[in-house]
Amino acid sequence: MHPKRKQKLFIILGLTTLAAVAIGLTLYALRSNINLFFSPVQIAAGEAPVDRTLRAGGMVKEDSVARDAESLDVTFVITDFVEELEVRYSGILPDLFREGQGVVVIGRLDGEGHLMASDVLAKHDENYMPREVADALEAAGYSPADYSSAGDGKASPADGGASGASY
Repeated sequence: MHPKRKQKLFIILGLTTLAAVAIGLTLYALRSNINLFFSPVQIAAGEAPVDRTLRAGGMVKEDSVARDAESLDVTFVITDFVEELEVRYSGILPDLFREGQGVVVIGRLDGEGHLMASDVLAKHDENYMPREVADALEAAGYSPADYSSAGDGKASPADGGASGASY
């Protein structure tokens, strides 16, 4: 092989190796910062990773919020009206957090299937629903429009009132 060709080959191989290493390191660094969204159905089916940061969303189940009187610990259940997920959180909940409202929680699943939340995000007005929660409700066969004004006397699909009408 001619010395000039050999030199060009080593330069090309060196640049290719450096590019591969740079791409590999970038993907490795991004892997730990990705928070994938899972619905309670997906978590119950075992699709969510255990002990990795994830986002889960749904509606806060009525009569499921339990507060510890001596600390900021709160336990509540989120549901997509097919499956339920118990969430444990220690901290101050957002002002707009309440039962029957859509929430997205960020945290880690423990081995028992409970979500240990580090953040709780509540919707910001009565018509807003996080896109992931709306998609999860649609996948479960419900219309997000049925929940756009929770707490206004409308029946939920769990109560048999999928149309949201109250009689």
